[in-house]
Amino acid sequence: MERRAARARRAASAFASTAFIFTIGIWSAGASAATAVMPDGAALGAHWTIPFAGILLSIALFPLIAPGFWHRHFGKVACAWAIAFLAPFAYAFGLGAAAHAFSHAIVAEYIPFIVLLTALYTIAGGICVRGNLHGSPRVNTALLALGTALASIMGTTGAAMLLIRPLLRANDNRKHVVHVFVFFIFLVANVGGSLSPLGDPPLFLGFLNGVSFFWTTRHLALPMLFVCTLLLVLFYALDTHFYRRGDEERAAALDPSPDSIGIAIEGKRNFALLALVIALVLMSGLWKPGVVFDVLGAHLELQNLVRDAALVVLALVSLAVTPRTARTGNAFSWAPIEEVAKLFAAIFVTIAPVVMMLRAGERGAFAAVLHLVTDAHGQPIDAMYFWATGMLSSFLDNAPTYLVFFNLMGGDAHMLMSTGATTLAAISAGAVFMGANSYIGNAPNFMVKAIAESRGVRMPSFFGYLGWAGAVLIPVFALTTWLFF
Repeated sequence: MERRAARARRAASAFASTAFIFTIGIWSAGASAATAVMPDGAALGAHWTIPFAGILLSIALFPLIAPGFWHRHFGKVACAWAIAFLAPFAYAFGLGAAAHAFSHAIVAEYIPFIVLLTALYTIAGGICVRGNLHGSPRVNTALLALGTALASIMGTTGAAMLLIRPLLRANDNRKHVVHVFVFFIFLVANVGGSLSPLGDPPLFLGFLNGVSFFWTTRHLALPMLFVCTLLLVLFYALDTHFYRRGDEERAAALDPSPDSIGIAIEGKRNFALLALVIALVLMSGLWKPGVVFDVLGAHLELQNLVRDAALVVLALVSLAVTPRTARTGNAFSWAPIEEVAKLFAAIFVTIAPVVMMLRAGERGAFAAVLHLVTDAHGQPIDAMYFWATGMLSSFLDNAPTYLVFFNLMGGDAHMLMSTGATTLAAISAGAVFMGANSYIGNAPNFMVKAIAESRGVRMPSFFGYLGWAGAVLIPVFALTTWLFF
């Protein structure tokens, strides 16, 4: 009983700071969030980006200069940056406007995001692959290729959570393993999710806005296959180099994971739950009852509420039906999702003025960014859309970034899928591919990092990871631009 109580307390702590911010929002939303008039993004100066820059710099620098403090207090730091935006915003534009900005960020965007992420994390974390794979270059490349293929079917989060632990066990006897998990983030947590709306949140938002389900499959298949093939070839060459440099002898001498005959899967019921998650996501995009609720000034559609409530139920069912030995075998803990929940709550709140300014177009503080994506005749430059969407997606959340450029092109899905198809493909590819450029570009990136570190892997720092992305991904994306955009 004590173990179950402790596990419940750890699960509850994953949402503790979010709940605190949410309580503040409910209190302030009572001051007319529903009727508040939001300021025009053109009226916001660049100084409103300071809280967002602050949370990004905190994520980047604190683990380097004060790791102990960050480990104990990252939730408090995240909450402080959220308040650093909300308090001045309330003073400048009124309590109602601040409450409306908060409710839209948390109720309309963050809660659906973290509910889906937590459901996938919980369910995939209940599937334990037994058997000791040996992390040779061939085995590692095969696992990365499998995860890349699964990412468009079960989402980047689901695929990453399913395979990260088997990959960790396969490589627990090797010294040089950081590159394995860096490329895992590149492929499984990002690029692999580019073939369907189930793969990555930006494509799901496009689906909700009228882009047909298989449009991305047809238009991103070649760029995705090119990028993934090139990355897998680079990975195999790099992994072979490290393996021959000493890991082969180390692997033969000591393997902490005992050998077993064959591969066995425990917690198979979770595969059925994953299928239900996919069905719920599809349902929310196809079923349009036209019922909308006003929750603290945010407009929530019935199908999305049903989806999110059902996802919570599925996560609870997974906890109830999964054998304890499966989660023990995975070394399952709530710490990675707790870190994502707390940090992304602040990111979703502090990003609000940045998105407002982007949506203001040429009248906003980021007009220079928008000037880059059109030529002298006002026609879109596909290559610039790819890079502008990608660079912003690297440091902003890639879902709202996708929507900004989607709307910049008119927001008419039928037009974009026909006459604007090449530009929409560039926007889609930029949002999904370049989410791999930083740890905060896509939520699974942070989760993979946290899980790997919890198992003793010394993952690169924020800037160290940027170095990997700059050395590997940027040249690949430059070649992709030349060939496809």
